[in-house]
Amino acid sequence: MSGCKSLVAFLLVFSLSLLTFCPLRVNAEEPTTPFVSAESAVLIEAQSGNVIYSKNADQRLPMASTTKIITALTALSQAHPDTVITANADAVGVEGSSIYLVEGEALTLEQLLYALLLESANDAAVAIAIGVSGSVEAFAEQMNLLADVLGLQDTHFVNPHGLDHEDHYTTASELAKLTRYALQNELIREIVGTRKTTIPHPGEVGTRLLVNHNKLLRLYEDCIGVKTGFTKRSGRCLVSAAERDGVTLIAVTLNAPNDWNDHTAMLDYGFAKYESVLLCDNEEYLFPLSVVGGADSYVLLVNADPLRVTLPKKRDEITVTVEAPHFAYAPVAEGETLGQVVFQCDTDGDGTPEMIAKTTLNTCYSVLRYTPKRSFWNWLCALFGK
Repeated sequence: MSGCKSLVAFLLVFSLSLLTFCPLRVNAEEPTTPFVSAESAVLIEAQSGNVIYSKNADQRLPMASTTKIITALTALSQAHPDTVITANADAVGVEGSSIYLVEGEALTLEQLLYALLLESANDAAVAIAIGVSGSVEAFAEQMNLLADVLGLQDTHFVNPHGLDHEDHYTTASELAKLTRYALQNELIREIVGTRKTTIPHPGEVGTRLLVNHNKLLRLYEDCIGVKTGFTKRSGRCLVSAAERDGVTLIAVTLNAPNDWNDHTAMLDYGFAKYESVLLCDNEEYLFPLSVVGGADSYVLLVNADPLRVTLPKKRDEITVTVEAPHFAYAPVAEGETLGQVVFQCDTDGDGTPEMIAKTTLNTCYSVLRYTPKRSFWNWLCALFGK
């Protein structure tokens, strides 16, 4: 083990131990709740999914081109980014935002995803749907299957682009949940945070310039995405995400006349309420565990990795419980998990601590079984078969 720390005064043979950090009670000043113009809105903390702010967040509404978040997810669940897709006649001339695909033009799925998520290209959406599933209808079925897997009970899709349809809807809460999942995909995360790029133009000459419609990438310093949307029926729709000092927030507004300001206010509110907390550093917890029948009488347990979580700034104290057996039987392998450290905190002020994180305690080295050495007399008896 690289640099096991020297034993500290509270080393013990395990049962359960309670340790309390100090100072860990935080009494941050409560920020002012933002005014939001949207008909429906939600702000969540991405690590936990906890809701920070909501307004009619479970109301079913159209979501326009924010649909394309799940279009990208569905496509990548079915095909590799390098898959070449040839635009057919159905993908040419789709109403709304477009990159003006030409029938027979071939682009990779990744190139079409940039067009989909930056320029919000409806023709790219149809090309992807047909190229991946054979038809818009079959692709929509896959979109809905993915929604079911994610537990989105108030969401339904009939197309890959978000043009108006009475059976095409979601809620702000479920769109935030979907986005939280989508940002775990590295390629989607990279694309939605891209301000501009180019993809090939039909033929051998020229390129298409793709400029991200999400102005929040330029207006809000910590913004990392995600997607805009608009139709006359849906109004202005926006999904945004931002990162600051280890905290990631996701904001959603549906039918928001003043969406840029809504999101700025919501994100500022979230960053004022939450912070990233280092619960433990690597090798911060080091404990001896008795070993029965071992060449060594004990083995050291240690947490291998640092552990960081996002928590409300206004919270109660964090308590730490070390859980491990009283002893282990030899042999013990190096790196074997023989305990855990559990962190609890009352984060919502209801007086009930809940688990906020845990990390394993692993052995620093191996311990072999104890093998008694033979005496000379025992050696002689064994030699002559006595």
